[in-house]
Amino acid sequence: MFRKFTLSHVQTELFDEHSFFKAFSNDMKCAKHSVIIESPYITARRAKEFSKLVSKIRNNLNITIHTRIPSHHDSNLTKQALLGIEILERIGISIIVCSDLRHRKFAIIDDEILWEGSLNMLSHSNSREIMRRTRSTDLCSQMIDFTR
Repeated sequence: MFRKFTLSHVQTELFDEHSFFKAFSNDMKCAKHSVIIESPYITARRAKEFSKLVSKIRNNLNITIHTRIPSHHDSNLTKQALLGIEILERIGISIIVCSDLRHRKFAIIDDEILWEGSLNMLSHSNSREIMRRTRSTDLCSQMIDFTR
Protein backbone atom coordinates (compact mmCIF):
# COMPACT_ATOMS: atom_id res chain seq x y z
CA MET A 1 0.00 0.00 0.00
CA PHE A 2 1.32 3.40 -0.92
CA ARG A 3 0.76 6.66 0.87
CA LYS A 4 -2.52 8.39 0.11
CA PHE A 5 -2.68 12.15 0.09
CA THR A 6 -5.61 14.35 0.84
CA LEU A 7 -4.82 17.71 -0.66
CA SER A 8 -7.17 20.60 -0.18
CA HIS A 9 -5.90 22.58 -3.13
CA VAL A 10 -3.50 21.42 -5.78
CA GLN A 11 -3.04 23.39 -8.94
CA THR A 12 -2.93 21.25 -12.06
CA GLU A 13 -2.99 22.05 -15.75
CA LEU A 14 -3.67 19.83 -18.75
CA PHE A 15 -1.65 19.93 -21.96
CA ASP A 16 -1.94 18.16 -25.28
CA GLU A 17 0.70 17.08 -27.76
CA HIS A 18 0.84 20.62 -29.18
CA SER A 19 1.14 22.61 -25.96
CA PHE A 20 3.22 20.19 -23.87
CA PHE A 21 6.71 20.70 -25.24
CA LYS A 22 6.77 24.49 -24.81
CA ALA A 23 5.49 24.28 -21.23
CA PHE A 24 7.83 21.41 -20.34
CA SER A 25 10.78 23.29 -21.87
CA ASN A 26 9.95 26.31 -19.71
CA ASP A 27 9.99 24.11 -16.60
CA MET A 28 13.30 22.60 -17.68
CA LYS A 29 14.82 26.06 -18.14
CA CYS A 30 13.84 26.89 -14.54
CA ALA A 31 15.11 23.61 -13.07
CA LYS A 32 17.63 24.09 -10.30
CA HIS A 33 18.95 20.69 -9.28
CA SER A 34 17.24 17.56 -10.64
CA VAL A 35 15.10 16.10 -13.38
CA ILE A 36 13.85 12.52 -13.45
CA ILE A 37 12.15 11.30 -16.62
CA GLU A 38 10.56 7.96 -17.30
CA SER A 39 9.96 7.38 -20.99
CA PRO A 40 9.72 3.84 -22.35
CA TYR A 41 10.71 4.88 -25.86
CA ILE A 42 13.51 7.14 -27.09
CA THR A 43 14.08 8.27 -30.67
CA ALA A 44 17.15 10.00 -32.07
CA ARG A 45 15.06 12.99 -33.19
CA ARG A 46 13.59 13.66 -29.75
CA ALA A 47 16.93 12.92 -28.04
CA LYS A 48 18.58 15.60 -30.23
CA GLU A 49 15.84 18.10 -29.39
CA PHE A 50 16.16 17.34 -25.68
CA SER A 51 19.96 17.59 -25.88
CA LYS A 52 19.72 21.05 -27.41
CA LEU A 53 17.42 22.17 -24.62
CA VAL A 54 19.65 20.69 -21.91
CA SER A 55 22.83 22.19 -23.38
CA LYS A 56 21.30 25.67 -23.04
CA ILE A 57 20.39 25.24 -19.37
CA ARG A 58 22.90 22.82 -17.86
CA ASN A 59 24.06 24.25 -14.53
CA ASN A 60 24.85 21.33 -12.23
CA LEU A 61 21.48 19.88 -13.18
CA ASN A 62 21.30 16.15 -12.43
CA ILE A 63 19.19 14.52 -15.16
CA THR A 64 18.24 10.85 -14.97
CA ILE A 65 16.19 9.03 -17.60
CA HIS A 66 14.60 5.62 -17.03
CA THR A 67 13.74 3.69 -20.18
CA ARG A 68 13.22 0.18 -21.49
CA ILE A 69 15.99 -2.07 -22.73
CA PRO A 70 16.25 -1.22 -26.46
CA SER A 71 15.95 -4.88 -27.44
CA HIS A 72 12.39 -4.89 -26.07
CA HIS A 73 11.39 -2.89 -29.15
CA ASP A 74 11.05 -3.92 -32.79
CA SER A 75 14.17 -3.50 -34.97
CA ASN A 76 13.58 0.12 -36.01
CA LEU A 77 12.73 1.28 -32.49
CA THR A 78 15.73 -0.67 -31.15
CA LYS A 79 18.03 1.31 -33.46
CA GLN A 80 16.31 4.56 -32.51
CA ALA A 81 16.61 3.80 -28.79
CA LEU A 82 20.31 2.96 -29.08
CA LEU A 83 21.00 6.16 -31.03
CA GLY A 84 18.92 8.24 -28.64
CA ILE A 85 20.62 6.81 -25.57
CA GLU A 86 24.02 7.51 -27.11
CA ILE A 87 23.05 11.14 -27.86
CA LEU A 88 21.80 11.69 -24.31
CA GLU A 89 24.74 9.98 -22.60
CA ARG A 90 27.16 12.02 -24.71
CA ILE A 91 25.98 15.20 -22.96
CA GLY A 92 26.19 13.65 -19.49
CA ILE A 93 22.62 12.51 -18.89
CA SER A 94 22.36 9.39 -16.75
CA ILE A 95 20.35 6.65 -18.48
CA ILE A 96 18.94 3.78 -16.45
CA VAL A 97 17.88 0.93 -18.70
CA CYS A 98 15.17 -1.20 -17.10
CA SER A 99 14.48 -4.83 -17.93
CA ASP A 100 10.75 -4.70 -17.27
CA LEU A 101 8.17 -3.69 -19.84
CA ARG A 102 7.44 -0.33 -18.24
CA HIS A 103 5.15 1.98 -20.14
CA ARG A 104 4.92 4.84 -17.65
CA LYS A 105 5.46 8.41 -18.79
CA PHE A 106 6.31 11.06 -16.25
CA ALA A 107 8.86 13.68 -15.29
CA ILE A 108 9.72 15.18 -11.92
CA ILE A 109 11.52 18.50 -11.83
CA ASP A 110 13.25 19.62 -8.62
CA ASP A 111 11.03 17.29 -6.57
CA GLU A 112 8.35 19.93 -7.03
CA ILE A 113 6.77 19.69 -10.49
CA LEU A 114 5.18 16.45 -11.68
CA TRP A 115 4.36 15.86 -15.33
CA GLU A 116 2.37 12.68 -15.99
CA GLY A 117 0.21 11.35 -18.76
CA SER A 118 0.28 9.42 -22.00
CA LEU A 119 2.90 11.32 -24.01
CA ASN A 120 6.30 9.71 -24.51
CA MET A 121 8.50 12.77 -23.92
CA LEU A 122 11.52 11.33 -25.69
CA SER A 123 9.84 9.72 -28.69
CA HIS A 124 6.52 11.42 -29.41
CA SER A 125 5.74 11.78 -33.09
CA ASN A 126 2.17 12.48 -34.14
CA SER A 127 -0.35 10.79 -31.82
CA ARG A 128 -3.00 12.49 -29.71
CA GLU A 129 -1.83 12.70 -26.09
CA ILE A 130 -2.51 14.30 -22.72
CA MET A 131 -0.13 15.43 -20.00
CA ARG A 132 -0.95 16.85 -16.58
CA ARG A 133 1.36 19.31 -14.82
CA THR A 134 1.07 19.48 -11.05
CA ARG A 135 3.11 21.54 -8.63
CA SER A 136 3.29 19.48 -5.43
CA THR A 137 6.25 18.17 -3.48
CA ASP A 138 3.90 15.62 -1.87
CA LEU A 139 2.75 14.21 -5.21
CA CYS A 140 6.31 14.15 -6.55
CA SER A 141 7.36 12.21 -3.47
CA GLN A 142 4.41 9.87 -3.88
CA MET A 143 5.35 9.19 -7.53
CA ILE A 144 8.97 8.49 -6.61
CA ASP A 145 7.90 6.09 -3.86
CA PHE A 146 5.30 4.41 -6.06
CA THR A 147 7.64 3.82 -9.00
CA ARG A 148 10.69 2.82 -6.98
